[in-house]
Amino acid sequence: MSKQIDVPVKMRDGTILRADVYTPDTKEKVPVLLMRTQYGKSAAQIQPSRYQSPDWFASHCYIVAIQDIRGQGKSGGVFYEYRYDRDDGYDTVQWAATLPGADGQVAMYGSSYVGATQWLAATASPPALKAIIPSNTGDDYYDGWSYEDGAFRLAFIEPWMLETIASSAAANRGDEALSKQLFADGKNASIWLPYTPYSRFPPLHPEDPKVAPYFYDTLAHPSRDGFWEAFQIRTHYDRVKVPVLAFDGWYDSFLNGAVNNFNGMRTGGGSAEARAHQRLIIGPWEHIGWGRPDAIVSPRLKDIGPVANSPVNALTVQFMDHVLKGKENGFADGPRVDYFTMGENRWHVARSFPIEGTQYVPWYLGSAGRANSSMGDGVLTQKFSKQGSSSDQFVYDPSNPVPSAGGHSCCSWTSGPQGQFDQSPVEQRPDVLVYTSAPLKSPVNVTGPVTVDLFAATDAKDTDFTAKLVDVAPDGRSINLNNGIIRARYRESLSNPVPIIPGKVYEYHIKVWPTSNLFQAGHRIRLEISSSDYPQFAPNPNTGETLGDAHGAVRANQTIWHDATHQSSVVLPILSETVAGEGYDHPPQN
Repeated sequence: MSKQIDVPVKMRDGTILRADVYTPDTKEKVPVLLMRTQYGKSAAQIQPSRYQSPDWFASHCYIVAIQDIRGQGKSGGVFYEYRYDRDDGYDTVQWAATLPGADGQVAMYGSSYVGATQWLAATASPPALKAIIPSNTGDDYYDGWSYEDGAFRLAFIEPWMLETIASSAAANRGDEALSKQLFADGKNASIWLPYTPYSRFPPLHPEDPKVAPYFYDTLAHPSRDGFWEAFQIRTHYDRVKVPVLAFDGWYDSFLNGAVNNFNGMRTGGGSAEARAHQRLIIGPWEHIGWGRPDAIVSPRLKDIGPVANSPVNALTVQFMDHVLKGKENGFADGPRVDYFTMGENRWHVARSFPIEGTQYVPWYLGSAGRANSSMGDGVLTQKFSKQGSSSDQFVYDPSNPVPSAGGHSCCSWTSGPQGQFDQSPVEQRPDVLVYTSAPLKSPVNVTGPVTVDLFAATDAKDTDFTAKLVDVAPDGRSINLNNGIIRARYRESLSNPVPIIPGKVYEYHIKVWPTSNLFQAGHRIRLEISSSDYPQFAPNPNTGETLGDAHGAVRANQTIWHDATHQSSVVLPILSETVAGEGYDHPPQN
C-alpha cells in the first residue's frame, strides 16, 4: 500500500481542500472509499473509533481518501457547520472518482458529523457516488440534533463545539493558543454548562463570531425555520439515489434520525435501487462506546457480552464488495433492519420499522395523589381506573434540575454518562413522578417508538415535561430504556411555537425514542415523569424568555392529570412472539 499526504482538491469556488490517499498494491482499478471529516484526517488512521483504519480498508482492495472538510485541519476556507458540505461533497466525490487506479465508483463512510457529510453530499446526487455507509447520524440538524422537541441539547452542543470543531477551526486559522484553551474548556465542560445567558457564552468568544458562529446562530433559531431548512436531509430523499448501510444504537443521540432516514429512503428514495437497498443495524449502543469490546461503556452493556459487539467493519466490506464489485457474498440487500432486543439479548430481523404487526397498547397512569419518587404510590395499569386521586403535583426548580443518568445523550463522558444506568438515585427525588406496573406474569416485548400522552398544567409561562421508560428488575435495579422531552410552547408545532396559558390543562405528546426490550416475567414496567433532564437538556427557566437571552429562572408548580377526562398514558409498541420471531445469538454477519 502507498500513501499520499495533503493531496489538494479544488472546490467550485477555488477553495483548496486536502486529503490523504491510501492506495492498495494492485494493478486492477478499484472503487474509492471516501471520508470527509471535521475531526482531522490523521485521526482516522491514528485513533480509529467505530470504523477500522484507512489502511485496513485499503488492504481489502479499495482506494481510501480521507479529507479535511472546509476550514478544518489542513483544508482552506472558513468553517461553518453543514453550510458547504453539500457542494463540497459533490465536488470531492467527482474528484475521487478520477484518482489514479480508481474505477470511477465512490462510496462514503463515517460516523456522527462524518455521517452528515455523506447524507449532504448524497442529496446533491453526484454521479460517481454509488453507496454511503453512515453511522450514528441524523436526518435533521434542528430536531434530534441541536434541539429535541424544542429543548436545547446542552450537554451535546457546548462540549462538542469546544473540544472539537471550534478548537480545530481556531487551529486552522493559526490561533494555536485559542485552540488549546477551547479544547481545555471542553474537557472541563461541567464547569461551563450552568452558565447563562447562552448567547454570551464566554469560552466561544461571542465577540468573535469567526470562532464558532454556528453556536450563536443555533441559539438565534430555536424554532424550525429557513435557517434549518437549508441543511435538511429529511426533505430531500428523492435526491439520494444510492444504497445505504446505516448503523446506530438504542442509546445514541441520533437514533431517531437513523430510523427516519431508513423509512424516508424506503418510500421516497431517488431511485428504485435506492428504495430497495436500505439496511439499518441497531444495537444496544450509545454514541461513544458503540459496541467495541475495549470501549468505556455503561455497566449493564458490559454484562451483555460479545453478542452486542458491533459488526460495522465486516459488514461494511461485505456491503461494498456486493454493491461496488458485484460479488455474490450473501450480503442481504434489504430493505432490512437488524435490531438487538435487550432483556432477551438476541438479534432479530424485520423488513420495516416500526415492525409490521406491532400492537400499540396504552398503559395508564394512576395514584392516590403521591406518585412522587419511587417510594410514592404511582401505578401503571393496562386498564384505566377511576379509583384514586385525579392528579399528582411536583415543583420544578430550574436551579436544582433532575440529573441526567444515561440515556440517548452525546457526545462526551465529561458532560455526563450515556447509555444504560440504574435510575434508583434519580427516582428518590420528589420532583420525579414514578408510575410502576405490578410484576409481569409473562414476558412483554416492547419494540418500537414509545409515546406518552400526558395531560398537564403549570403555573409558569413556559416549561418542559420529560418522560423515561424503565425496566425494573426483581432485585430493584431500575434500568432506563429511552427518554423524551417536550417544551410546552412547541406542543403543536416546532415551526410556530404557541405560548401556554398558566393553569390551563394541555395534552402533550412526548416522543420517547425507540427501544427494543423484553421485560421478563417478574420485572415491572415503569414510567418517570418530570420537567428536567440536566445536562442532557438545558433547563427551562419557566420565564418564557428566548433561549439564548434567558438568565433568571422561577420555580414552576406542575400538575399531572389522570382522571376520567384526562387519561394520561404511555403507549407501548408490543410484539407477539410470532411477530418478533426466533432471533439469533451473534452480531449480524451478512
